[in-house]
Amino acid sequence: MNETLYPNWGQRFLVQQTLERVTSAYQDIVILDTASHGRVMVLDGCVQITERDEFVYQEMLSHVPLLSHGAVKSVLIIGAGDGGVLRRVLMHGNVARAVLVEIDGEVIRLAQTWLPMIGGSAWTDHRAEIIVGDGVEFVSQAPDACFDVIIVDSTDPIGVGEVLFSDEFYRQCARILTTGGIVVNQCGVPFLQAQELRETTTRRRKFFPFVSAYVVAVPTYVGGFMAVGIASKNAAITAHDAAEIRSRAERAGVLGTSMYWTPEIQAASFHLPPYIADALNGSSG
Repeated sequence: MNETLYPNWGQRFLVQQTLERVTSAYQDIVILDTASHGRVMVLDGCVQITERDEFVYQEMLSHVPLLSHGAVKSVLIIGAGDGGVLRRVLMHGNVARAVLVEIDGEVIRLAQTWLPMIGGSAWTDHRAEIIVGDGVEFVSQAPDACFDVIIVDSTDPIGVGEVLFSDEFYRQCARILTTGGIVVNQCGVPFLQAQELRETTTRRRKFFPFVSAYVVAVPTYVGGFMAVGIASKNAAITAHDAAEIRSRAERAGVLGTSMYWTPEIQAASFHLPPYIADALNGSSG
């Protein structure tokens, strides 16, 4: 398969079988069976998720904001149609409502058909609401202060995911978050996409008093650490205190359930390598 995200650098898999390929209203979607990474979902030529290492990204995108907040009742997930983020969010016993808005229903269908272990029983959890629709439109129409955490699991800021990186989108996110609410979104691999982190951080700072990022090492996403942007309506969050994170994880019932995330990993993930900190702070390096 061809890699299109980085024209001058790519990766390859030994593909044992193409399980299904569809062209939806939004993108080309392929489900592959590979020798090294199990089943893989590819969107418009870019690998999005693999069975082998999905836990790394999903755990950090979910547990970090929920435990940084500490008292989450309602969560909005935009994208993440494979169900992995939804499953981790619903592990938290304090969560009463989780709304997943995925623009492409084919992503959900293909994930449920070929990658059922990723979403697991989350699809039928009574706390989950699944909406096939436009996440930007949903956010613009949602009532004020109705979510504690927003998790944006989008593709990169090209094509269908581009509108999730705009000033207006972050303005609306701030409006629908409760006091102390948190929004997170993937910001790419800074070694190759530093501009993405710089621009997203600049936008979020217009609407949130606390803006930062943390890192996660996902083997499939080539180029080193991936950055996850985090912004809060609090002036600061306690994501750096491993002891407090551990206490919150125990109360939420998620301690010991992960393969990558731990309280110590969460705290350490906010200590950024200088080249990533420079991008976060607007330096061109």
